Amino acid sequence: MKGSLTYKIFEKNLLLGTVAQGNEISIKVNQTLTQDSTGTMVYLQLEAMGIRDIKTDLSVAYVDHNTLQSGFENADDHEFIKSAAAKYGIIYSKPGNGICHQLHLERFAKPGGVLLGSDSHTPTCGGLGMISIGSGGLDVAVAMAKGYYYLKVPKVLNIEIVGKLNPWVSAKDVILFILKELSVKGGVGYILEYSGEGIKELSLTDRATITNMGAELGATTSIFPSDEVTRDFLSKQGREEDFVELFADEEAVYDKKIRIDLGDIKPMVARPHSPDNVTLVKDVEKLKVDQVAIGSCTNSSYTDLMKVAKILRGKRVHPEVSLVISPGSSNILKMMADNGALGDLISSGARILEASCGPCIGMGQTPKTEAVSLRTFNRNFKGRCGSKSADVYLVSPETAAVSTITGYLTEPSTFGEMPSVEIPDKFQVYKNYFIYPPRNRDGLEVVMGPNIKTFPVNDDLSETLKGKVLIKTGDNITTDDIMPSNAKLLPFRSNIPELSKYCFGTIVDDFQKRAKENGGGFIIGGENYGQGSSREHAALVPLYLGIKAVVAKSFARIHRANLINCGIVPLVFKNIDIYNSFDEFDEIEMIKVKESLSTDSEICLVNKTKGITANLIFEGSRRDVDILKAGGYLNYANKLKD
Repeated sequence: MKGSLTYKIFEKNLLLGTVAQGNEISIKVNQTLTQDSTGTMVYLQLEAMGIRDIKTDLSVAYVDHNTLQSGFENADDHEFIKSAAAKYGIIYSKPGNGICHQLHLERFAKPGGVLLGSDSHTPTCGGLGMISIGSGGLDVAVAMAKGYYYLKVPKVLNIEIVGKLNPWVSAKDVILFILKELSVKGGVGYILEYSGEGIKELSLTDRATITNMGAELGATTSIFPSDEVTRDFLSKQGREEDFVELFADEEAVYDKKIRIDLGDIKPMVARPHSPDNVTLVKDVEKLKVDQVAIGSCTNSSYTDLMKVAKILRGKRVHPEVSLVISPGSSNILKMMADNGALGDLISSGARILEASCGPCIGMGQTPKTEAVSLRTFNRNFKGRCGSKSADVYLVSPETAAVSTITGYLTEPSTFGEMPSVEIPDKFQVYKNYFIYPPRNRDGLEVVMGPNIKTFPVNDDLSETLKGKVLIKTGDNITTDDIMPSNAKLLPFRSNIPELSKYCFGTIVDDFQKRAKENGGGFIIGGENYGQGSSREHAALVPLYLGIKAVVAKSFARIHRANLINCGIVPLVFKNIDIYNSFDEFDEIEMIKVKESLSTDSEICLVNKTKGITANLIFEGSRRDVDILKAGGYLNYANKLKD
């Protein structure tokens, strides 16, 4: 809205359109990031565009997800990404360097710029005053190839922060409190813009924790002002020249505004199996804990881990608890090795993992059967940890550390005086894990192993779509449900045919069979269909299996965009009550699809099995329609001139 920080940054980077709520605009993309779970597809798509040079100021390819090299697949993917990075002029971050969001915050993010990332937690860098948006991989590939990103201008929700944090309350408790208030759908259609005197109480990494989990609210992104806290962080990282002061105008107007007093917040916990299933820790105390996992892009900063080390110093991890810690970056791990904190963690009985995503995305550390796992992560969807029987609770690093000692979920304020952490004047910066592209890139080619398969490409949209309802889902279906992600499946992120065997694996075990036997078909979904990760595999795999359209009560932002990019039509029921009249294996037909899309008309859905009709609405721009008619974004982008 007028005078907001969000609109100021949009205006600064505007290429086409007018910055007004609901308008479609094109903005310059200054930076991109990819990670290896989504990156292989991004670089295959970049290859298909036939470009030579990227048009961003800086792009980084991180390897942080599939670092467990138990077979050749992950290693081959890493080699492919490394070779693509060299060919196109992209910085490559080797395995072990750290988690993309923490690393990008430390080394590259700049206030006032635009970052597009093929990971839903890209908004982490909003803590530094950068518009940072998570998207599907194809959007990132086009941003690198063309230099722009199209989006419909979201509404802006201002969250005014006042007051001071109570002892033992941290940024994780703040964002869990907000999730409790707003729910996983509360940020849909919004950018969350933070302001108020209370933000001075929050460190830069505190802010990054809050913007990171804005993804769990369904928000397009979240952003804090760039102020003296930002300057101090950049100075400590040796990047003070990147500082720009950025604030909203005092008279800024917002679509919605809420006020949160930090003094009202107490230690919080998100219970299974949703990040918004939040209550006070004291209300779930005495819950026996089997595993504690500390780290992830949400809570793996130097400050977070130093607090944990201080709590555990001279203490012992409870005999019945397994504690694993994954640092956010190699620099953080090196600093903790030098200052003795790493020794404190090890002597307490902690297991130190490499600086990577690890357990957060199911890459190792699966809890035992029916275990209770406390995690400082951002998601606790059923089965995401690698076990459907485990219960995952999301907590702050402080709550996790104290509970590690007691063996049960414990209100940390009962532990005594809260430890303080002294931040060094300068952070250690080592760049040996980064591989910078060569100056002369002539003749460089990508290296593709046998597990890397080409991605599916759709045909032009047909006027009539017909087939069976292959699956009907409930509300809040996640991308983990559509395309599960765990240590078994992550090595096949570049092999769509293999992944297709597991599509909707958390709901049914025969979706691939249904699709093959019926020549593809349709999906019926509930509210907030496709929430969670940005993984475009949740659209690419259905495309490979012949899905023509998805009809739902409502869609999560990134997944809806990924469906359009794949040429799969996302439609919503005009009357959501009629959702109850559709069942699996109903024979359905959509008529005059292209004509209706072109004229902004409702699409008629005929349920031939039940003898009923339903009106469907497409919620998208003229450009979205053109992408669908072309059979997807790749087909559309290849027809465009720069």
